[in-house]
Amino acid sequence: MALTTKSAGFSADEKKAMRDRASELKAQASGSDGEADILAKIDEMPDEDGAMATSFHQLVRSVAPDLVPRTWYGMPAYATPGRDGKVVCFFQSAAKMKTRYNSIGFSDTARLDEGSMWSTSFALLTWNASNEKRLRAIVKKAVA
Repeated sequence: MALTTKSAGFSADEKKAMRDRASELKAQASGSDGEADILAKIDEMPDEDGAMATSFHQLVRSVAPDLVPRTWYGMPAYATPGRDGKVVCFFQSAAKMKTRYNSIGFSDTARLDEGSMWSTSFALLTWNASNEKRLRAIVKKAVA
């Protein structure tokens, strides 16, 4: 059976994400300051998203100070140079992703393996002491 519908191509948001990613790669190649890049992206976020992103940033910097801060598709992310600079964890803004919640994600380089199935993404409606404690433990495990 032949496909008869034509794709409309990439959306404006998808095109912007690709441009952002290309800019990030150029900035990284030129030795940009990942910390400053992350803080600039957080400043662009709506207040609630920015507050959660700031809290996550502070958590990662305190729990895993060896992770290298950088942006990844326009979002705060943290990579380990010893793993070829691959992203270990990242924050996704609800506003940018057009979802009802922010999320914290972990890539396949994070050491979260538990048996044959485990979580790699967490929805975050609020930043509170309980969520912070849980995320602290997950980030520690991810870089162990």
